[in-house]
Amino acid sequence: MIDVNTAGEVWVFAEQHEGKIADTPLELMSKGRELADKLGVKLAAVLLGDDVSPLAARLGHLGADKVYLAEHELLEHYQTNTYAKVIDGLIRRHKPQIVLYGATPCGRDLAPRIASSIKAGLTADCTDLQIGNHEVKKTGKVYENLLFQIRPAFGGNIIATIINYDRWPQMATVRDGVMPMPEPDTSRKAEVVKETVHLAAADLPLEILGQHMQARKVNLKASRVIVAGGAGVGSKDNFRLIYDLAHCLGAAPGATRAAVDLGFIDRDHQVGQTGTTVRPSLYIAVGISGAIQHQAGMSESKKIIAINNDPDAPIFDVAHYKIVGDLNEVAPMMIKSIKEKV
Repeated sequence: MIDVNTAGEVWVFAEQHEGKIADTPLELMSKGRELADKLGVKLAAVLLGDDVSPLAARLGHLGADKVYLAEHELLEHYQTNTYAKVIDGLIRRHKPQIVLYGATPCGRDLAPRIASSIKAGLTADCTDLQIGNHEVKKTGKVYENLLFQIRPAFGGNIIATIINYDRWPQMATVRDGVMPMPEPDTSRKAEVVKETVHLAAADLPLEILGQHMQARKVNLKASRVIVAGGAGVGSKDNFRLIYDLAHCLGAAPGATRAAVDLGFIDRDHQVGQTGTTVRPSLYIAVGISGAIQHQAGMSESKKIIAINNDPDAPIFDVAHYKIVGDLNEVAPMMIKSIKEKV
């Protein structure tokens, strides 16, 4: 266990693959900057890899005051043992008070290993992070400036706030897309702290014979307009309405988990708590009831249009424009109208 260090920095693990920083840690830089400013401490990014020093400048542009740079040929590709060993050493040496990871496959693998090693707490899949005070009822002691780790629980039916006041650093993984991407400031420069890395072949028990990255079929996060369908669309054949409406608008087709589970569309298109969190300029929800799990992934859209034949559907609680009607009548009318105006 690391001693509590209320003056410690806020860290973001700058996950990178093949010289490109992943989107989620870049998004985390905005929240990390906010937390560090609230605490009056520095924001640091932790960058591991081989020949990745050029990436440090971008992290500075996005808000990092420091970049802890650890380069070694055995860090070229992510492997749990080597990355965990290096970051464990950095935490023990520099004693940050908060360490954040993206809830990516890599982050979800790495963070628990480090938490176990240093006997720290870890909250997974957070959707928000705040700084606050907490009073322990048994003792009456008040702990100030703790990290409030906020995440959905019980299938998304409640929002839990998790606090760790006696096992530090406070660590969390954060879901993709829930934090806004920070605006770069090219005038900002981060202090680069080059760390000496001691690794041997024995620290790398697995040999990587090759890597294959399968590209996503759709980039929902980058889409300005999304047309999403739910179970109410009725069938895979009827889901053609979603594709047609999306095509007319130059939009990306999306879906609820229920629609994906029914086989209407593949999982790359899933929006919601267990899918992708999106913030498009326009989100059209077709045949979507609006369960809280789905709302968690799209309620921050700038404009939401909902089409549903149930006037009491929860989706109407977050929609800016509400169309009560049969999607099989409304969607074709929308498609026809758009085509006539193009």
